[in-house]
Parts: sequence; structure tokens; C-alpha cells
Amino acid sequence: MRVLLTEDNEGLALSIVKYFTEMGHAIDWVDSAEKAESILSHDAVEVLILDVNLPGKSGFELLTSLRLKKSFLPVLILTARADIDDRVSALDLGADDYLIKPFDLRELSARCRALVRRERGKSDNEIQCGNLSFNSATKSVKINQKDIELRPREVQMLELFLTHLDRMLTKDDIANRLYNFGEAYTPNAVEQILTRLRKQIQGSSLIIKTVRGMGYLAHVDD
Repeated sequence: MRVLLTEDNEGLALSIVKYFTEMGHAIDWVDSAEKAESILSHDAVEVLILDVNLPGKSGFELLTSLRLKKSFLPVLILTARADIDDRVSALDLGADDYLIKPFDLRELSARCRALVRRERGKSDNEIQCGNLSFNSATKSVKINQKDIELRPREVQMLELFLTHLDRMLTKDDIANRLYNFGEAYTPNAVEQILTRLRKQIQGSSLIIKTVRGMGYLAHVDD
């Protein structure tokens, strides 16, 4: 899951970033709506966690701008405002969910996963691909009901391929989902992770092909 967090409270933001990173998600943090707009204009994001009270443009203004541009990006509003009118306003402006501060990080993560599932047309955390199963909540992987141990980056890559079956993904597509904005990685880092992942899932129904000069394609081998 690739997340963009827009929050001007540094302490809260760092706690969210730490938790989501430990859960195996790629998450970027900015402290203003203007910076968020810049990232959203060129980076692929699956969920936007958006604070309401921001310096400069407010979270509601950013949300309004996104919906006017016909963006269907799932947006979860964070705010200290508990008044029902504020919640109704957020939802009417196009927010997909609303969480009042203070909150439990586990609930925030679960709500983000629910938004991603809804966007993908799924109702649960389980992804079944032949004899391979993946749980997006626990990050557990099984082949023929046997647990498979993967590193965090390998889990992220596997989830990306499982949610993009039969779709061409370039190396840049993959890197943009695996690494945070501005995070340094070597040119062959994606290939190294893919090599390890292929080795770990040998014997599974998931086949990841390299299409020379184009990228990678995952499909189910029946």
C-alpha cells in the first residue's frame, strides 16, 4: 500500500510513518496541502491521509480541488474536530472516511486497508492466487498452506504484482510503490528484490515474467 500523509504535527506524523513502515507500507509525509499537490501530480498514491488544519491551504480545500479534477483517490480525513457538521462536510466534499484525533494507529491502518480494498473491489484482506495466498493485513504468505517468510520489500512487491495481475509494470512503476519519495535506491535494486522474491515463491501458481525492454508481467499459471 502506497500512502501519502499530509499532517503538520511532526510528532504525530513521525509516529504514523514509523508504524506504517513497520507494517510494510510505503508512506511519504508532507506538512502542507501545497506539497501534497506537488507529489500527487507525478507520483502514484493509493491512499491520502489528510489533516484538515494545515498551514496555507486547508485539507478541505485540497480535497475539494482533487474532486474537481475528477480524482478518485481514496481520502481519509484526520482532524481534532468532533462536531457532526464537520464530519458531514468532509464526506459531502468527497472524503471516503473520517477519523477523529486522538486515534489508535491500528485503526488508522485498518481503515486505509479498507479503502484500498474498496477501490480494488474486494471485501476482505485475503488474496488467493492458485496455491498462493496473501493476507494484506498480516502480510502473511502461504504456498500450499505452508508459511513463506519474506522480507518487507519482497512482501510489498508481491502485493503489487498480486493486485496488478496481467498488467505490465515497469521498473519505475515498481520502484514508485516500494520506495518513499526521495528515498535513494540503486538502479538494480528492483531486480535484486525480484530475484529473491521469485526464489521464495518457487512452486507457487504465480509466475512473474520479464518482458525485455518493457518491464514485468505477473500471471496465474493454471
